Amino acid sequence: MQSNNNPIPVTILSGSLGAGKTTTLNQILSSERELNAAVLVNDMGEVNVDADLVERESDLTQSDDEIIEMSNGCICCRLRGDMLDEVGRLADERDFEYLLVESSGISEPIPVAQTFARGFEDAEFDPTGVYELDTMVSVVDAHSFWQGFDSGQALTDDSIDPQGNRVPEEALMDQIEFCDVLLLNKCDLVPDAELEEIEAVLETLQPRAKIIRTEHGAVDPDDVLDTGRFDFDRASQSAGWMRELQEGHDHEAAAAEHGVTSFVFDAGWPFHPERIADLFADLPDGIIRAKGFFWSAGREDIAMGLDKAGQSVRAGPKGTWIASLPKAQQERYFAARPEIKENWDEQWGDRGTELVFIGREFDQKALVKQLEDCVLSEAEMDENWNEYPDPFGPDEQRELALADD
Repeated sequence: MQSNNNPIPVTILSGSLGAGKTTTLNQILSSERELNAAVLVNDMGEVNVDADLVERESDLTQSDDEIIEMSNGCICCRLRGDMLDEVGRLADERDFEYLLVESSGISEPIPVAQTFARGFEDAEFDPTGVYELDTMVSVVDAHSFWQGFDSGQALTDDSIDPQGNRVPEEALMDQIEFCDVLLLNKCDLVPDAELEEIEAVLETLQPRAKIIRTEHGAVDPDDVLDTGRFDFDRASQSAGWMRELQEGHDHEAAAAEHGVTSFVFDAGWPFHPERIADLFADLPDGIIRAKGFFWSAGREDIAMGLDKAGQSVRAGPKGTWIASLPKAQQERYFAARPEIKENWDEQWGDRGTELVFIGREFDQKALVKQLEDCVLSEAEMDENWNEYPDPFGPDEQRELALADD
């Protein structure tokens, strides 16, 4: 048994519905490795089917509190405080050595990680020092990913959540971009050549993660337990699009080998709101991921954001331009982040556009030309931008395109 002076390590499993999280969890629990574990299973439905499956296929029982069932909500939002109450009660008993958490198929991994790494203000129990987040694991359905490539449709399968909605591709992208280990499951259903293409995309989206091919959730427990791989600050900054903005990479080599490429588009003048909204709603199917911020003419106080995940495209207000803030507040930003001043425009300040696009088999030159055509012309720079129709929502991002059912 673990000493009470040592924090309890935690591995969190994320992944869309049907990817194989529960199967993977059961494979870990039934392995030959001796593992004195408690398990927390989160399910969006009123009945926690996954918890029942874990109980049937392992030696753990819900009646003895070795399995904690959290239903009818997500531990990334609605059930965060409840989750901490439960793991706090477990910690008081302290008769286990490892905590395994299976989050729901639509959970965002970052809030779950924050809850364990930094606590949650609405909960009495503080997990820091008691628990230690060890590994974030994301399970990806290789077969659904492959079908998405072939058809140009959604990268997730046709699973429906309890509210009757398709599991969002944004959640899948969050799970890919924020993990330490990425399990590419159901590889037996995908040809080897296509698996290599999928891996190339995943490596571009998340270059830091260890990618492991699995079938039927069979993974070596040593690859997901006691790895010591989790680092919150590093993980939150390591998504492929963020790396591309900061460093760039050898996209020519990736494109030559697997047809996977990425590029950054930047501009110092604003987009025409209607033209850019039309383009965002009709981006090439080959663009798997696009993210960043942009300047829409007429919204000089608001930094607009783009978030494309698979076939889902959202765009709209995302933050505030530093140039629109009071001078004293601007100076605080400059002191904290001196690099802001390096690209500061005398007239427009930090207003501008930085967007990264990641995809396969798309015409990059044509897309760049389309983006350039959306930037205001010299004549339009002298027009009254407030007269332009604004297709974006007033307060938050809205859906511009979504894959058909």
